[in-house]
Amino acid sequence: MMQKLIFVFFLTSISVFATVVKNDLQYETSPYLKQHETNPVHWMPWGEKAFEKAKKEHKPIYISLGYSTCYWCHVMAEESFTNQKIADVINKYFIAVKVDIEEYPQVDAYYQAIYKKIYHHAAGWPLNVFVDTNKEPFFIASYLPPHKAFSLEGLDTLVPLYGQMYQNNSLAIAQKIKQLKTVSIDTKVNNSTINLESLVETMQKSYNQENPGFGYGKQFPEAAKISLLMDLGYLKHNKLLLNDSYAILDVMALRGLYDHIEGGFFRYASDSAWEIAHFEKMLYNQAELLPLYARAYLKTKKPLYKKVVDETIAMLHKRFEVNNLYYSASDAGENHHEGEYFVFTQKQIHDALEKNPYKESLEDTLEFVTEGNFHSKVHINFYTDKRPKGFAHFRHALLKIRQAKKYPFIDKKINTAWNAMMIAALYKASFIDSRYKLEADKHLEALKAMMFDKGELYHQTLIGVQAKQKGNLEDYSFFIAALIAGYEVDYDVNKLHFAAYLLQRAKEKFYDKGVWYLSDDTLRVRANMNDKYHTSAFGQMLQNIIKLASLKGSFAYEKLALASLKQVQERLQKKGIDAPSTASAYLMQSLGFVTLKSSKTNLQKNAVNLQNIDYPYLLSKAIDDNEYLSCSIRRCFSKDKDFASVKEAIQRNQKEH
Repeated sequence: MMQKLIFVFFLTSISVFATVVKNDLQYETSPYLKQHETNPVHWMPWGEKAFEKAKKEHKPIYISLGYSTCYWCHVMAEESFTNQKIADVINKYFIAVKVDIEEYPQVDAYYQAIYKKIYHHAAGWPLNVFVDTNKEPFFIASYLPPHKAFSLEGLDTLVPLYGQMYQNNSLAIAQKIKQLKTVSIDTKVNNSTINLESLVETMQKSYNQENPGFGYGKQFPEAAKISLLMDLGYLKHNKLLLNDSYAILDVMALRGLYDHIEGGFFRYASDSAWEIAHFEKMLYNQAELLPLYARAYLKTKKPLYKKVVDETIAMLHKRFEVNNLYYSASDAGENHHEGEYFVFTQKQIHDALEKNPYKESLEDTLEFVTEGNFHSKVHINFYTDKRPKGFAHFRHALLKIRQAKKYPFIDKKINTAWNAMMIAALYKASFIDSRYKLEADKHLEALKAMMFDKGELYHQTLIGVQAKQKGNLEDYSFFIAALIAGYEVDYDVNKLHFAAYLLQRAKEKFYDKGVWYLSDDTLRVRANMNDKYHTSAFGQMLQNIIKLASLKGSFAYEKLALASLKQVQERLQKKGIDAPSTASAYLMQSLGFVTLKSSKTNLQKNAVNLQNIDYPYLLSKAIDDNEYLSCSIRRCFSKDKDFASVKEAIQRNQKEH
């Protein structure tokens, strides 16, 4: 009996000791933070509790920034944050704070700007920052290995080095903080002023003719820049610029950036030829590329563009949609095997081709891909300007292979800004298929029901969890944009009223003396013009204000737009096409929107014809009049019953100005 009791006690003891110990992240809802709740690092979430603890214990703060589908964040977590020895060192010397950059984009923007100021290039993620109790950084770096590797110092030496320095040499820490603060950047402004001609010139210089896109390294699907390129083509009646924009759309849809089997775009291509993807799928990429393909289809009627729109929306419906809302992203791979779900073995490709009646045609378009282009496996690329014969049969065969695999991790948070982007995309896609308008309406109502309460817009949450974090500038910017896009489809004036309300709230929360801020917290991070990953909240807000000024005939909105542009004039002059959404806003303001006014019936009857007017800065507004009025913010310059005459008048007015 005694032996049995001892044995039971022994088993109970094992189960107690085997219980997983969780850190403070266990109380959070962020999927990224939840991934780290069982780390032996004593992580705390961003907030006053962590900062007060640091002051009380006289410790510096180690801030680790990332997001749930970030591949190198996973690598660093596996190498270092699950490593007990590394965790012990971090816990000894620092208060450790985990930040989900999608939860606190303003925190990320603040430290990313410091990193870029020091190293003159973007950090990416993960981002590692050592700060004092006032959040002032004294060390900052991107990915760090656990131990020294190549030219990178390891956490095992960096953490005690700076931890001991903080405890024993406050003057050295103060000096390092001062050094980071006083690093200078090139503030020289170009001699030429920003205008239509200078934007065209710099766009042509930056365009990669060999591999359509911008630059010669990693290729990001820069939607705002492609949109500006299209605008410039129409404004200058330049077919070469337009063809350049279509060439980018072609290569993104046919090479490795696109998922040819299930639809949708990956986050970026790791090479300049767009062949090898980084396999995350972000909601914002789909949302920002869809309007470009819809726009291009309306102009060219190229079947590929419509198929991309339909397939991408179908993919989102299958993988991302829940309760008329959209999840945020899916991971690049499972168990840190990047791309495993999305690529195929050479034998699988061979078998799929062998049974295809168009085998030779397919092999020609695939070129050497079938020999393996991603760690001896095959990631599909087509080297033509359209899909080859036999594509549907080939796709079906490969889809059956995928069905036996586990789809990568999906980040299931609902982000207001990204959902709003997708709603705007659906409204714009409705010009090529009316069913997308009904979907957009449902998604708009669902997003409003979840994220707007008692006059406040909220930032993000999970299904079934009450949203608590109040909205940032990006949430207001993209929600307003979705409402304006919706108004131009159904002319529901309530959408304009709600957009005006949100703009007023945004101005109260984020605007002060010509300057827009990313959030209304104590960080006071100025909104930047960075459109690299998705359109900047600042650029989108400027465009919203200019559009509402035209739709409402409001000189107050125009004044707000001019004041906002004035604050960034010199920086915009320097950045030019590298701040495409703000450059687009500048052109919208300087060239002016044309608002076509007529009855709702007339406007909806000519919805597609409206989209095909070459002047890109065109809005439409429903009024009680069966004729068509073409107006700037200050005057109407044409009135006619015939739509063809109206179209001619608008294009003639553009040439005159």
